[in-house]
Amino acid sequence: MKEDRRRGVRSGFTMVELMAVLIILGLLAAVVVQNFVGRVDDARVKVTKTSLRQLHTAINQFHMDTGRWPEPEEGLTVLVQQPADVTNWPPGGYIETVEVPKDGWGRDFIYERYPDIGRPFVIKSLGADGQEEGEGHNADLYSTDAS
Repeated sequence: MKEDRRRGVRSGFTMVELMAVLIILGLLAAVVVQNFVGRVDDARVKVTKTSLRQLHTAINQFHMDTGRWPEPEEGLTVLVQQPADVTNWPPGGYIETVEVPKDGWGRDFIYERYPDIGRPFVIKSLGADGQEEGEGHNADLYSTDAS
C-alpha cells in the first residue's frame, strides 16, 4: 500500500472533486425540476379540459334522456347517482367512474345553471389557485370553451 502512494496511485476522491460533482448534480437537478414543474401544470390543465369536455357531454346526454337539466343542488352527482324522479337512467350512469372526477388540482368542478354566457349550464374549474379569475395556470376553465 505504501508503495502505491509513492508511485502516485490514489485510492479515493479529494474533497474538491466531491464538491465539484455535487455542484454539477445540483445544477442539473435544478434545471430538471424547473422543466418538470412547468410540464406538470400543463398536464393538469389538459386533464381538466378533458374532464370538462367529458362532463359537458354527459350533462347534455342526461338532458336528452330526461328532458331536464340537473338542478344546481343535484349538480354533477346526477351523472353517477340516479335521481328519484328519473326512470330512464342508464345502468352505470353517464360516466365510466363511480364518482364525479375532480379537476387537475384535486378540487370539485362547479356546475352552474344559466350562467352569464347565455347557455343553459356551464361546468368550471377555478384553475391552479382555486380562486375566481386569474391568468396562465390560474385561469378559470369552462366546459363551454374546453378545446
